Amino acid sequence: MSWLLLGTCLLVVGPAVQGVPGQCPSLCHCHGDLQHVICDNVGLKKIPRVSEVTRLLNLQRNSLGNIPTGAFSESKGLISLHMQHCQLREIGSQAFKGLKKLVYLYLSMNEINSIKPGAFEDLTELTYLYLDGNQISDLAKGIFSPMINLFILQLNDNKLRELRQGTFEGAKDLRWLHMSGNELTTLQPGSLDDVENLAILHLDNNKMSTYPSVAMSKLRVVEELTLGKNPMRTIPDNAFQSFGRYMEKLSLDNMGLEKFSDGAFTGVTAIKSLHLDNNKLKSLPRSLEYGTITNLTLSNNPWSCTCQLAPLRRWMDSSRNRPDAVCASPPQQKGKQVRDSTAMSGCRVKPKRAKKGTRHWPSNVQPSRYLNA
Repeated sequence: MSWLLLGTCLLVVGPAVQGVPGQCPSLCHCHGDLQHVICDNVGLKKIPRVSEVTRLLNLQRNSLGNIPTGAFSESKGLISLHMQHCQLREIGSQAFKGLKKLVYLYLSMNEINSIKPGAFEDLTELTYLYLDGNQISDLAKGIFSPMINLFILQLNDNKLRELRQGTFEGAKDLRWLHMSGNELTTLQPGSLDDVENLAILHLDNNKMSTYPSVAMSKLRVVEELTLGKNPMRTIPDNAFQSFGRYMEKLSLDNMGLEKFSDGAFTGVTAIKSLHLDNNKLKSLPRSLEYGTITNLTLSNNPWSCTCQLAPLRRWMDSSRNRPDAVCASPPQQKGKQVRDSTAMSGCRVKPKRAKKGTRHWPSNVQPSRYLNA
């Protein structure tokens, strides 16, 4: 991610010089013998032509409208392209043709509602793609297929309604997928099969009413999953089993969630952070193991302070983390904190044997790449 910081924190020096490829474009500032061309908020209406030696082109905050075919055909040396806040509405077929060295592409905060087939042709080195804050409602099958090195994809805050099989075909190295704030009602079976090595998956603030068990079943190494603000009432058995030994962070807050199936947390052995606040939960499933949890949020749920919560109470008694959780029943316990309730004092809890072992990563996943991102 240090490359990302380098690409966005460049010095802007030198006078604007009108010219053609080989010279600094009119109204822009250039640095490093045209390697960095900065045209941020200068009133451009068309994409300027830049030299093949240009490595970074910043076109933010200009009214460009669309990206026509071959717009960057003379910019073959680009590594980082910034087009945020450019009032873009469409990405045409072969819009980025020739950009075989591009690593960073920023298209955030535009009005993009159409991405034509072949739009991302030639982007074989692209690693970071930012499409957040647009109007995208549909993704064609294989639209990302040229991006064999794609690592981070930001699609949050669009208008996506569903994911179909083949959407991520070819993007086998994708690790971080952000789709928060869309209108997703379902993930079709097979829609995530091509990106089975996802480590971070954000699906919060969508419209999914059922947990997409089949679509999620091929995922293997998810570390962080957010599903908050989806109207799901239940989480089924084995929901996280395929990646449970890797999952460390799970957010299920603000869902109206009423219950977990008893086996919902089967296979989940490494969870550290679990967010369940602002739901309708009365109890927690027997399959939830507390031994690795260091951050648990439970507030604003109608907890039933009976022996079903005895494992939770036992964990609270032995943990520094004693989260806010108020009893709603039975009547004599109503209003009391779970951690202070005496209702579980006579309950028997069968201790669970701690599971120990070394974490094994697939050869193509490097945990160090996720640090400080």
